[in-house]
Amino acid sequence: MASDTKEKDGWVESVVSIRRCSATVKGGRRFTFNALVVIGDRQGTVGWGYGKANEVPPSVEKGVKDAKKQLRKVLLKGGTIPHRVEGRYGASRVVMLPANPGTGVIAGGAVRAVVQAAGVTDILTKSYGSTNKLNLVKAAIDGLMKLRTKEDIARLRGVEL
Repeated sequence: MASDTKEKDGWVESVVSIRRCSATVKGGRRFTFNALVVIGDRQGTVGWGYGKANEVPPSVEKGVKDAKKQLRKVLLKGGTIPHRVEGRYGASRVVMLPANPGTGVIAGGAVRAVVQAAGVTDILTKSYGSTNKLNLVKAAIDGLMKLRTKEDIARLRGVEL
């Protein structure tokens, strides 16, 4: 996992990015920080959060609190995903492909945090378009939400596979 990954009471917390913003005031510059955090239980549940504060630790805590409000269930097939899927958000596009056991997680930093928090151990990914970390995280979660089983697809289409 990434170097900024912690495990707390069953949840894996991964800090994807910390950014500093400054406002120029009479006495100089005033800095604020924002943190993009991904959490998951490595068993098919994942969420992302965004926190802002005057210091780094409170911004990460706010991000974790926000992420717990946005948890989503992901459909997994063993240690990988059931089929090829594409997630989009803004100008970011993430293509995810199932991989054979032993392949590992082939993904960039933001997408890697999402799939590892969800519990995926073998996957191939490629991101296109914007490399904004917030948009990549949202695109990866969008892709994971599009996963379906064969039974689901058969039921939705009203046919037998």
